[in-house]
This record gives sequence, C-alpha cells and structure tokens, in this order.
Amino acid sequence: MTEPFTPEIVSAVLRHMNEDHADDSLQIVRALGGHPDAVSVQLATIDPAGAVFAVTVETGGVVRVQLPWSEQIVERPQFRHEFARMQREAAEA
Repeated sequence: MTEPFTPEIVSAVLRHMNEDHADDSLQIVRALGGHPDAVSVQLATIDPAGAVFAVTVETGGVVRVQLPWSEQIVERPQFRHEFARMQREAAEA
C-alpha cells in the first residue's frame, strides 16, 4: 500500500492523540480493542487502513491493538472523523 501521508503528518497526528486524547484512546482500546484490562495506551502508528495502539495491560505487559478505519483514509481530516467515531462507539459499548 502506498503511504499518502508524510512522516510529519503521521507524527503530528500521533502527538495530538497521545498528548490531548489519551483518555479517549484508553476508552477506545478497552471497548473496541478487546482489552478492558488496559491501564495505559499510546497511539503507535497510523496508516490509510487503521490505527495501531501500544497498550499496557494490568499485568504490566504491552500488547499491540490494531483497529481498522471504517473506510480507507486518503485525506488528513478523515483521521479526526475516524477517531471521533471510534470514541463514540466506545462510549456506547
């Protein structure tokens, strides 16, 4: 798959999610990622197909959780829409 986003864009999205939306990411991986035992999370990477989180669980281990987007991302503003969708779905779960 061709990566449509520069490293700078990916870095900016990761930084924003990890600094400003850590609680949202934790709720997402607990509800949608199948890890209700998550105690902390970092968004590790993003690509047009999905988001990958590094999740620390209660036992102290770190697991990788990959969650797909509802559609392939081709434009930067879609990231905001997809993370908001995931957070809404997690809150409803």
